[in-house]
Formats: sequence, structure tokens, C-alpha cells
Amino acid sequence: MLPVLAGLAAVGAASAAGYQSMAPTGQWYGRTFVAGKRESGRIALTYDDGPNDPHTLRLLEVLEKYGVHATFFMIGKFVRQRPDIARAVAAAGHLIGNHTFTHPLLIFKSEAQTRAQLNDCRRALTDAIGEHSRLFRPPFGGRRPATLRIARELGLDTVMWNVTGYDWTAPPASVIEKKVARQLHTGGGDVVLLHDGGHRAMGADRAHTVIATDNLIRQYKEQGYEFVTVSEMMKAARDEPAAVGHQT
Repeated sequence: MLPVLAGLAAVGAASAAGYQSMAPTGQWYGRTFVAGKRESGRIALTYDDGPNDPHTLRLLEVLEKYGVHATFFMIGKFVRQRPDIARAVAAAGHLIGNHTFTHPLLIFKSEAQTRAQLNDCRRALTDAIGEHSRLFRPPFGGRRPATLRIARELGLDTVMWNVTGYDWTAPPASVIEKKVARQLHTGGGDVVLLHDGGHRAMGADRAHTVIATDNLIRQYKEQGYEFVTVSEMMKAARDEPAAVGHQT
């Protein structure tokens, strides 16, 4: 009986460890920024996997219409392809962060490979836009202790999320909006994951995300919420320990 129980415990521990390596709010492997201060009335929109032609530019039009600044986590290889789009995002006042060079699942990469992914993306961003943020988001949310340690050694702050629109399969805008609305907290403090691109190739269809963004901003602005960048939310939460690694 004891060997069986030991085996079950080992399986359970392995399952929990695997969950923590991918769960956006998991903190086993190191503290990450997940959400801001509750009752702040603030929402941070974040977009992964760009720059992407044409939907990143269309998204910029929506954000400009409402006077909203967002945070874009860009893939280095796409920045190399379309530095003009990256420059347009930066020129519009949005925050740009590191999303690795080729978007691998870092839990399966060596320390040397992880460091190269982050450095190569940083160089691509620097070449395209010059100075940029110190924010980093691991692809698929996948990380292990070494991932977060390397990010810290490179001066990067790891940012996750606590709300997702599940938009990577390009569902209708109404579906994206409902999924986001179900997860948002009264009082704000949420970091929302959306996508302006797709990690497989340039040109991913993100038209529905653009529409959903328009509708979500309009709806929540009418309710009195303010949209901010991740850095603005982090700054406000700096003196609120519970906001870093906030569990939802």
C-alpha cells in the first residue's frame, strides 16, 4: 500500500509542478507580476505575438480613438520583418516588451537557449525602436525557475496575466468579449491577455480581436474604468505586496 501511496503522491506533485510551470497566476517558480491593486479602477490591456500586418496597425487606430495606451509583447523575428510596425506602436506611446525571438516554450529550452532568445529579441527591439521597457512575457506562459532567474539577470521583469480573451483561435468578437467580461473583477486591477499577432507566421487574422478591443474599451470606459500600461499598473502596485503574484 505504501508504494502505491508514494507513487500517487509523486504523480500528484509532478502534476502540480507542471501546472505551476504554465498557470499564469502560479508563483511556485518565482514571483511574477500578475495583476494590480484591486479597487484601482484600472485595466491593463496587453497584446502578444506582434508586430503583425495589418492588424497591429488597425488596433493602433482603435486605441488612438479612445486615447488608450496598451502593452505589446513582441516577437523578435517579426520585429526584424516589420520594424516599421514596431516603430508605429512605440511612436503612439504604447509600451513594448520582450516575448522572445522565435516564441519557443521555454520550459524545454536550456539556459543558454533561453538567454539567447531574450537577448536576440532585445537586440531586435533596440535596433527597431531604441530604448524600450524591461518587461518580459514568456511564450505560452511557460517558465521554470531558471527562466525567471535568467530574466532577472538580464534586468527583465516577468509579466503574466489574470484575464484572457482566448482569442488565439480567432473566435468571433462577441465570444472574446464575453470571456474577458466573465473574468474581470469589480474594482479593476486586471491584466488582460489578447493577441495582435500569431506566433506561427506574420499575417495571422486578428480582426475579431480588434473589434472586441473597441467594444471592451467603450463598455468599460462608460463604467468609469481607466486603461493603463502594465508599467503604470506595476508602479501603482509597488507598495501593495498582495498585488504582485496576486492569486485569482
